[in-house]
Formats: sequence, C-alpha cells, structure tokens
Amino acid sequence: MAWIALLFAPALGAQERTDRIELAPDAVRDMDTVVVTGVQPGPGLWRIRDGDGHTLYLLGTQSPLPRDMDWRADEVRQVLGEAGMVLGSQGVTVNADVGFFRGLSLLPSAMKAMKNPDGATLDEVLPADLYARWSVLKQRYLGRDRGVEKKRPMIAVYELYKAALERNGLREGGVVGPVVEAALKARGIKTTPAQLRLKIEDPRQALADFRGEGLKPQDLECVRTTLDIIERDLPQIAARANAWATGDLDALRALPERRRQVDACLAAWSGSETARKLGFTDIERRSQQAWLEVAEKALREQAVSFATLSIDDLLREDGFPLADLRARGYRVLAPDEPEETEPGEGTDAVQVETAAP
Repeated sequence: MAWIALLFAPALGAQERTDRIELAPDAVRDMDTVVVTGVQPGPGLWRIRDGDGHTLYLLGTQSPLPRDMDWRADEVRQVLGEAGMVLGSQGVTVNADVGFFRGLSLLPSAMKAMKNPDGATLDEVLPADLYARWSVLKQRYLGRDRGVEKKRPMIAVYELYKAALERNGLREGGVVGPVVEAALKARGIKTTPAQLRLKIEDPRQALADFRGEGLKPQDLECVRTTLDIIERDLPQIAARANAWATGDLDALRALPERRRQVDACLAAWSGSETARKLGFTDIERRSQQAWLEVAEKALREQAVSFATLSIDDLLREDGFPLADLRARGYRVLAPDEPEETEPGEGTDAVQVETAAP
C-alpha cells in the first residue's frame, strides 16, 4: 500500500533557525535546453549470454524523460513477444502483512508521518539558507500551496522537484512501463518478482517510531542536492532525457550521473533509526544480489528473458550489474556492439537487430 513508502522517507524534526537570507525570484530561471518531442527510438538493448545461447535482454531506463515523446519500442515488443520470463524492477518491496481494512485504519498514521512533528512548518525545521532557496523555488513552481509547508522537507522537496520537471517539459514514468504492461497483458503473463523483500511485523509501531525521529545531516544533504538540481542542473537532466529518447549512448556516457542526489537521499532514509531497527541496512547491495539471483534463474531456464535496469547502472562497466554478470561467466554485449556467433552457441534465441544509435 502507498503508505508503506513513508517508512523509506528520511527522518526529520525541528531545528532552530537564526536569520533569513533573501533571494530575488529572478535568480532562478527555467532551462534553455529544448526537450525532444514526437516519436523517438530510445536506446538499444544490452544482451547477456550464457554458454548455451540463452539471452537476457536488458533495457536501460532513464527518469525523467521528455513529456511529449512517443517511444518507438519495436525492438522491446519483439523481445517481450518471445520472452519466457520478464523480471520485475530491482529495488525493495515491503510486506507489512496487513489486510485491506487494517491498512485503511493505518492511513491516518501514515498521513501524520508525512508532516513535521508537532505541526512545525518548513521555516521552523530548515536552516535559513535552505529555507530561503526553498521559498524562491516554491513560489516559482508550486505557487500559493500552503499545505506543502507543513510536510517533512524530504516529501516537500520531492513535490517541488516533480513540479519543476513538469514546467520544463519532463516527466517521471509513463513511457516504458505501459509498453511492458501491454505486452505482458496480451500474452497473459506476469513479471517475475526480482526485488529484495522486507517484512514489517508491526507497521503501526514503525510509523510511530518514524514520526518521532529528529532531523539528521543526511536529510539536509538530500534537500540541498535536490535544490541544487532544480536551480542549475535541469539543462543537464534534459540533455540526459533527450539522449535516452534519441538512443544516443555516446551522449549518455559523456554526461555525469545523478548519483550524488540518489546517494544522499538513500542515506537519509537508510541511516534513520527506524530503518536500522527494522533491519533496513545495506539495502542497495542486498537488492542488487536479489536481482542477480533472479537474473541467473532466467538465464538458466529461459532461452529469452527480459528486464529493465537504470541506464546509469548499465553504462557503468565496473559495477552492478555488468561486472557481476561477467564475473559469473556471462558474456555482455552493449547495444552498439555487434552480434558474435561462437562455436557451440545455441541458435534458438530470438534474433533482434541492434544497430548502433
């Protein structure tokens, strides 16, 4: 249920502020980068091969993407039409073991967890410099929304981030997911779960613990890096979105990753006392191992399988998942690498043209 996601939010509390810093509203400008529109090819597929010719096709995903693009997903649809297994996304899923009606009864607690403790507002919990930056950006992208001022900084800044993307012709989601879901529905099959599964025995107590936690340095760093992106990195984000849409792998390789923001916000919730109490530690690597186990199962059992992963991960040759898969004896071919037929390699895998972008 949606309220479970709140348990992964960072811990926030009250912090005394001393002075205020005023910034001019015209200090922040929307980006100049033109976001592509219309039908776009997207990137090609990575291919992971075992010694029997079994192939796991990997699509690198990117978020955000151009809001008004249509994805020409012929290659992916062809693979999905043959795949014996389609892996779910890599990450974490939480099983709170609660029924529907009990879940509804927990909604008030979840809503409280979205807000700052003791009814505090953002100007009371954020340092002066961060609140000044927040105020300028909030006026620009969220307008007179007063309710957001009562939300925990991590939740508030994410709402601001989404609004800034929308203003600049970008969006999160709505491109890859619908194509995969439609193909699976047409075949009457479901994705195979590949996420790390964690269980919360007492969700009500977990929410209570979360609400009582105070502000930590990791929380402020997550807010700060997100404001950095909104203020000055939107052109770079748009460039990445355009590169994915047009299938330009060279451009994607040349552009820096967004790991700083991701790592900062991940540290904010994984470092909370509630997360440690629930055993939510070393989540990133544990979730990677969970995905790799399912990927190997797919390669053992299926001639053709399919999965999606962050394109940042696939462009990183020395980390998860490509280095892990090579270490386990699999061949890895990038979209711009030609097919090679080795002696003894099977021929029953689907043949997909993967021209360089």
